Amino acid sequence: MARQSEICRECRRFSWLLRALFLLFCLSSLPCTARGLGHGGRHRAHSGEKEEHWAEERWFTQRLDHFNGADGRVWKQRYFVNAQFYRSGGPVFLMVGGEGPANPAWMQQGTWLEYARKLGALCFLLEHRFYGQSRPTEDLSTASLRFLSSRQALADLAHFRTVIATAQGLTNSKWVAFGGSYPGSLAAWFRLKYPHLVHASVATSAPMYATVNFPEYLEVVRRSLAAENPECPLLVKEASNTLYQRLKDPKTYDNITADFSLCTKLQVRTEMDAAYFLETVAGNFMDVVQYNEDNRDFEGVVGTNITIKVLCGVMADASLGDPYSRYAAVAQLMLKTFSQKCLDVNYTTYLMEMRNTSWSGPASGGGRQWVYQTCTEFGFYQTTDSPNQPFSGFPLQYFLKQCADMYDPSLNGSAIAEAVLQTNEYYGGYDIRTTRIVFPNGSIDPWHALGITQDINKDLPAVFIKGTAHCANMYPAREQDLPQLTMARDHVYLLLQKWLTE
Repeated sequence: MARQSEICRECRRFSWLLRALFLLFCLSSLPCTARGLGHGGRHRAHSGEKEEHWAEERWFTQRLDHFNGADGRVWKQRYFVNAQFYRSGGPVFLMVGGEGPANPAWMQQGTWLEYARKLGALCFLLEHRFYGQSRPTEDLSTASLRFLSSRQALADLAHFRTVIATAQGLTNSKWVAFGGSYPGSLAAWFRLKYPHLVHASVATSAPMYATVNFPEYLEVVRRSLAAENPECPLLVKEASNTLYQRLKDPKTYDNITADFSLCTKLQVRTEMDAAYFLETVAGNFMDVVQYNEDNRDFEGVVGTNITIKVLCGVMADASLGDPYSRYAAVAQLMLKTFSQKCLDVNYTTYLMEMRNTSWSGPASGGGRQWVYQTCTEFGFYQTTDSPNQPFSGFPLQYFLKQCADMYDPSLNGSAIAEAVLQTNEYYGGYDIRTTRIVFPNGSIDPWHALGITQDINKDLPAVFIKGTAHCANMYPAREQDLPQLTMARDHVYLLLQKWLTE
């Protein structure tokens, strides 16, 4: 989730959307899009004959509002099919879409397809409403976004499963839901809320507990940096504190503008301006930690060579100057990596982009939609409100004010808190009561702080993978994978094999 996720492909500034998205996250193109979730071009689909053959794009007639029988409006929802491995009588795998465009690359590669090959499964990928090409309404106005929620998305899954099963003679087949990050949560909740429709679920890197304030995210970032070099988070903290203090003095603005290659001369008129800048540069570390050493190359993802080791190496390089200068060097490295000429840290510009309600707007790739979901369902705000993390200057109030600024003044702190409370009441939070869901998580991934990392019981097992990041077990295997990652993938397969006999 996606720091959610992972979803800033058409934005001219590479970091804000990825951080905004869910956060949630993994891949905005699926299945790991929630970083915040997750917060250009990171999830491009591959083109070619192979993809065209195995990833057939189709459209499904979906209801606009599943909870109002008097509303008969419908729309077209995009999905993909891969029948390459299907054997008659085999299971049906349903990959759940998330907070970004569905990427047909996942119909070519990924661990779930290895499971499909072994188990003879038919594979579907259903794009999430309001993301990608699945557009239920004419725009992204706040009035339209009232039809965007996890509950409507689950009802989409249920209706899709029911209609497709009837049409294709799959009613008696055992369906298994897969998802990573926010889609991982949906996969688990699909099994919870519609147990008659889905037989089992694999909920990877899934945040199961909604919370308004999520400072634990940055606490895990600190621990993950410290695991590489104990001095690394201390140097980051010193640098972030220095920048925080300099933002209070207009005499430093020219130097800061040059140090971070800002697109326009720095102007700090409000606390929101300062917080937005501080969050943006902290996002360099947040993004890298969340996806550290993953295997997203097959998606066309840029920047996978920038790892925790690389960032901590820059922060430890005394030849670059003091910690503040090294912090600026990290920002320069990220600009170069993503072929960006400058860094836009203007909160007013960001707000203008996020307020654009057109499907062709700069935040329509997922940013406006996902932040709306955080304001109305999940929270997940990765704040600096804990003393046990290395960044400064973006407290909870900064995130809460964005909800009111972007959507509706009534979306204040108390309204968001009530919405989050209702989410946990509806799904159960950590206290989920069902069967046949496995919860893989990685120890490096900050999202594991809201996930299931220990077995609830034998029917709700956890797979906690030391040394891996967000959704690592979902990516295609490679030679350099840690042994525990390989074992985790095998363990999930054995669970599926067992559950499909039940």
